[in-house]
Amino acid sequence: MHHDGELVTVRAAERGRELVLRYGWNATAYQILNPGIAHWFSESGDAVVGFARHSRVRVVAGAPVCAPERLQAVVTEFAADARRCGDRVCYFGAGERLEASMRADGAHGTVGLGAQPSWDPRRWGAIIERRASLRAQLHRARNKGVVVSRWESDRARNSPELARVLGEWLQGLGLPPLHFLIETETIALTIDRRIFVAERAGAVVSYLVASPVPARCGWLIEQIVRGRGAPNGTSELLVDAAMRALAADSAEYVTLGLSPLSRHSRYEGPEAPAWLALVLRWLRAHGRRFYDFDGLDRFKSKFRPEAWEEIIAIDDRAPFSPRALWAITGAFGGESPITLFARTIARALAQEIRWLQRR
Repeated sequence: MHHDGELVTVRAAERGRELVLRYGWNATAYQILNPGIAHWFSESGDAVVGFARHSRVRVVAGAPVCAPERLQAVVTEFAADARRCGDRVCYFGAGERLEASMRADGAHGTVGLGAQPSWDPRRWGAIIERRASLRAQLHRARNKGVVVSRWESDRARNSPELARVLGEWLQGLGLPPLHFLIETETIALTIDRRIFVAERAGAVVSYLVASPVPARCGWLIEQIVRGRGAPNGTSELLVDAAMRALAADSAEYVTLGLSPLSRHSRYEGPEAPAWLALVLRWLRAHGRRFYDFDGLDRFKSKFRPEAWEEIIAIDDRAPFSPRALWAITGAFGGESPITLFARTIARALAQEIRWLQRR
């Protein structure tokens, strides 16, 4: 039996899902349904905003989910509600469409986060035909006995094999648990997602999760989880299988999501404040100690994207503030940014020590 509070939560989640499936345009729209993300609804009930609150800042996941003609009004209404509660607003993972809508609300600070690649999957076959190196990787995985199939929601959600591969993958990453738009437990919410699974000799070695981007008749490939037993070419084979299956299902848009600090970003927003420019330079120079941004960018680039979309963060005040960056870090870590940074440093050092010992 549900308590009243639980019923309200369930109904809000159902209403949020309805709006996402009707109006979700931002690539991360479906991810606002992830655990731990709060939902705000417009007074008229025709819009939803998913956010995490940290340090009195509402860190919004992507952009408001609403009809395009309502975007500016919803941004204004949400900002007013935040002010009444003593909160500020920061959008993470937004696009230039949202920034254009916010210009009417006065000055705001922006920073380029990177870029996300996109394709029309109906042209995927032609892309593969032009890429001999990609075809070689696909053949390599097939020759090793890797077979990809789509799993239905119930099978994926209850699979100990997928849970095992996820554990192997997380252990290999060496990162502390992250949340918000990086929710690792995607197979817990599979109702609208597509799950493609790579098996070898009857054992699961890798899987891919795609979530819908309904207003663009598209999909976000939000997760490629690779286990220890996955041969080279397995990830490429999963992407190929997903692209072809989604194209057969009339998809017109597929993205592999944000590539942070991507060399393909051409964002020309306001000049970043000096402190932020210093942080970004440091991340580009030393970020690989914590995460291989360059490797991720190269992986996504190998599929020859048809377009790269700019992805930005928007602070409701100009210039972009340290408080907004602090809140973003807290939203992803689910804890104090200092604690998250300390854990990340410790894991990075442990990885370096293990690497030196193997030499």
